[in-house]
Amino acid sequence: MSGRRMEVLSGVAALADRYDGFIVDLWGTVHDGVAPYPGAVDCLKALRAAGKRIVLLSNAPRPAEVVRAQLGGMGVDPALYDGLMTSGQFTWNLLSSRDDKGLYKDWPWLEKIGSRVLHIGGEHDLALFEGLGLKLVDHPDDADFVLNTGPDERRGKTELEPYLEPLAACVVRDLPMVCANPDMEVIRGGVRLICAGLLGRVYEQKGGIVHWIGKPYAEVYQPVLEMLAVPPDRVIGVGDALATDIRGAAAAGVAGLWVLGGIHREKLGDDPILAQEEADGAGLSPVATVPLFRW
Repeated sequence: MSGRRMEVLSGVAALADRYDGFIVDLWGTVHDGVAPYPGAVDCLKALRAAGKRIVLLSNAPRPAEVVRAQLGGMGVDPALYDGLMTSGQFTWNLLSSRDDKGLYKDWPWLEKIGSRVLHIGGEHDLALFEGLGLKLVDHPDDADFVLNTGPDERRGKTELEPYLEPLAACVVRDLPMVCANPDMEVIRGGVRLICAGLLGRVYEQKGGIVHWIGKPYAEVYQPVLEMLAVPPDRVIGVGDALATDIRGAAAAGVAGLWVLGGIHREKLGDDPILAQEEADGAGLSPVATVPLFRW
């Protein structure tokens, strides 16, 4: 499938005049999980100086305040953005409102989800459970549902195999899964790690039910657009992952700017021809590509 030809830009400045609101991905765009990418913080500063509104949108399966603190530790000051939403925060919002039938009428499964939860994920994600009134259990037989935030330290973060048996045990129990991070993989400090999305995909392949929360699903963009308070035709979503950031921007009805220096760098490099072929193959038409999120 052939889409619109993408512009090949060296930085964000070339299209800044066309948009008033920027939805900016974090991991793979602003930072690599350890430190900001070269030029990323300066790019946020330049956008702010140009009067642009910025909301950060991450598939991190953690509350927004946890991510805000992590960003601060990397030198990304809260003054550089107008709002922050994470897939973890959106998951928390949904689970905390499951008794309010009117507020999330589009999420009927919330009424039946139960309160006993088996967590697949690391201890660093436990803040997601605070204030929800859920009971954490250790065995599928005791659970009403699974909350998947990704791999954990005990089983490892690079290989899928250690997760196959526990996932199969949950499928046998017909436990619905809530996946709080649709990303398949991420690169942390140069090392490729598996993410919750890959575990969710395997769960579906085994016959399990998965409720996906985060990019590329349009619902997570609703609070982001409200925070931006900019007409959608003046908003652009910036991110490195074609399957989540760029597809998500399309689902939300806003333009997309594809950063090639993140998750796709090994495969595509900075080659605009390869990037165009990849986007066409996915049926997506980002406005442009940049090698990095830089001004």
